[in-house]
Amino acid sequence: MDAKATVKVGPFARGGKSRVLTKACDHDFHPQARVTPVGIFLPCSDELFLYAVTSKVTSDCLVDHLIDWWKTVKGRFSHITTLLINLDNGPENQSRRTQFMPRLVEFGQQYHISIRLAYYPPYHSKYNPVERCWGILEQHWNGALLDSVDVIVQYARTMTWKGHHPVVKLVTTTYQSGIKLTKEAMKVVETRLERVPSLKKWFVDIKYSPPDLRDY
Repeated sequence: MDAKATVKVGPFARGGKSRVLTKACDHDFHPQARVTPVGIFLPCSDELFLYAVTSKVTSDCLVDHLIDWWKTVKGRFSHITTLLINLDNGPENQSRRTQFMPRLVEFGQQYHISIRLAYYPPYHSKYNPVERCWGILEQHWNGALLDSVDVIVQYARTMTWKGHHPVVKLVTTTYQSGIKLTKEAMKVVETRLERVPSLKKWFVDIKYSPPDLRDY
């Protein structure tokens, strides 16, 4: 799982070459909008699920898209008991983020699945396979004028990765940034996490715990 660099929407020159004569502005002063591609990639089947997000990408944004993706594919993966997620240690999805981790705990409990987070160390996120998909997307719209959100979405839908088109959704939900848990609330969340002692923030298990029938 990864979020690509945000794309400014407008008649801006982005470099690259085009066979079609294209006029563009040489400065990106006032973009009409911004779109951040968020991707979930399945290396074994070469499937890319791409969310074109027009809001700021927050912890809630990432988990919402993870849940949406799981609803789409869980019928195929009903035998899976642990979901392994490879990701970088970005500010919105790092394992100490007080909004990201409780949302993942809730996700696991709701869908009866354990989650394992495996983070790439600093400057190594380029080894995340989804990064190669972003490279193909850049090549696909190389030299094009990305002057509307629809144009960006259309380019995303027509790119191919090893013969497969991605599943693309436009997300216009506005996400609020700066949401945090108190230290006391986060301590409760930490009781649901298992951190490898020598890799505390880089490798985290979130175990699904069946509800205790005595609570009912």
